[in-house]
Amino acid sequence: MKDRPKSFLAVLGVFSLLFLFSSCGEKTEEQVILEFVEELARSAEKREAERIMSHLADDYSDFEGRGDKETREMLEGYFHQYRGIVIHVLGIRMEDLTHQEASLHTDVAFSSGAAQVFRKFVKASTQNYRIHVKLTKKEDQWVVQYAEWRYVTLQELFPESLPLLEKIFPEL
Repeated sequence: MKDRPKSFLAVLGVFSLLFLFSSCGEKTEEQVILEFVEELARSAEKREAERIMSHLADDYSDFEGRGDKETREMLEGYFHQYRGIVIHVLGIRMEDLTHQEASLHTDVAFSSGAAQVFRKFVKASTQNYRIHVKLTKKEDQWVVQYAEWRYVTLQELFPESLPLLEKIFPEL
């Protein structure tokens, strides 16, 4: 009789673990893509041009017709100009998600490290952009096939982006 509560707890523990592991299944494609976007942002913050370039499709182009060479030059120029880059990925809207292709729009707040540190003192603002990206899957890895971006005001941000931005920068 005394062993009964211990065995019940042991069985309950085993069932809890089985439930936990069964609910920890594989990531969805949407989750994988969101992680991919975050990885690109972290690579930009670390000024890793080669890493970013490795995530572009062979036929990559942007809205101004830049291909591989021009994109590499643009990245290196940006990294040379801005020493401390801080990127906050805000709202993301995914469209046309299939097993091989996806399209997404995201709001992103860019600032340089110096502006980030002195933001409260000088009231410097971030630069907010809406980025549209078309992704394709090559050998089970998502890569960027096309990208375009434009500056957006605070009023133009996705409704879900503004609360995130205000949480990061309460003085907005």
